[in-house]
Amino acid sequence: MQSSSQTAASQSLANEIIDQVESLLLEAEEKVRPLELDPYRSRLFELFVMADAAGFLVEEAEIDLTADEILRELAQRWGLATAAQESFQEQRRLPPEHLGKMRLLWSFLRMWMEWTYAWQRWHEFHSDRGKP
Repeated sequence: MQSSSQTAASQSLANEIIDQVESLLLEAEEKVRPLELDPYRSRLFELFVMADAAGFLVEEAEIDLTADEILRELAQRWGLATAAQESFQEQRRLPPEHLGKMRLLWSFLRMWMEWTYAWQRWHEFHSDRGKP
């Protein structure tokens, strides 16, 4: 069990990772660059590795930085849930700025999920390497 200082440090790291992910996404959006290309892909992957090393990529972990949870946090910060709900209720299209943010999150979500899948299955395909 973690002490309160360890929990606070872990939460601080998690917040920093989310803030950096958000910053990278917004920078890519501003510069009209795809997340799937460097420097964004490699910088996001570094954050993914940090999240994994901290134990944040495990479903239902005390601090959860799985793709779904980061998506949920950023969508909340950007007001996307409210915008989507209003758009649905008023039977109108989602405003372009919100649609752009959703596309950005989908790109991020796909990469984060693919990395998680590959990372979790790494040993399955590499444990016997080098053995006759």
